[in-house]
Parts: sequence; structure tokens; C-alpha cells
Amino acid sequence: MTADLPTFEFAFPGPLRDKLVAAVLEGTKTTTTGLLQDYEIEGEPLPAVGARAAVVDSVGRRVAVIELTEVRVSRLGDVDLGHARDEGEGHDSVAAWRAGHEEYWHGMDYRGWLGNPGFTVNDDTPAVLERFRLVATL
Repeated sequence: MTADLPTFEFAFPGPLRDKLVAAVLEGTKTTTTGLLQDYEIEGEPLPAVGARAAVVDSVGRRVAVIELTEVRVSRLGDVDLGHARDEGEGHDSVAAWRAGHEEYWHGMDYRGWLGNPGFTVNDDTPAVLERFRLVATL
């Protein structure tokens, strides 16, 4: 059933991915945020509502199936508290959510992937906000 599904990776392999995957499996993470530029860089279309994917852990194991229920592009400055809370990382304010995400996007892994050590986001940076439901654990 899952062999033909595309994979869905939260963050880079390591402690953050492990934390996010655990939150998906617990049902506390039902949204995620990426930058629009990531899709452009990879030459990938935006995800579509109804699409299913296999969530992979840090060692590449397929551990869950999720289905997208909402996809929207938004300015980072317009992300709402509901989306921030539903990311399942314990953020109780948009400011806390934003600080955590800026730490990721301004970190060595992301900047290294971009090949841009000075990359920064701002309120106008386009983000892809995805809401999903857990279909199955594997």
C-alpha cells in the first residue's frame, strides 16, 4: 500500500525530525510549514489537497501515511495561531512559532542546503502551509 506513495520528510534527519515524526504519530502535529522557494528550487509543484504520502523517520523508514486536507500559500507574517499551534511543537503564540522556524531556516542545515549562508526570512517570505490528517501508522 505505501510502496507507491511519495515520501514526506519533516526537517532534516536527526533530533528535530524525530520530534516532529513522533508528534505526527501522537496526533498532535496536523500542520506543517515550508517555504515556497523550496518547491521552486526542487522544481516540484505545490502539493494538492487529497494527496497522500508516507512519512519517513530519520533513517528513512516509512512510519505513517498522511493525507493533505488543506494547502495554502501565505506570507510568513500572516500565519495564524491555529496553524502555529497545530504544528504540534508546543508553541503557544505565533511569535514563538516564528522564532522556532527562523532558527530552522537560519540554521546551518537549511542554509547549507540552499548554498546561501546569509539567507534570512521576513514577514513577506512566501510560505506553504499544509494541514493533514494521519491516515495510518505503519
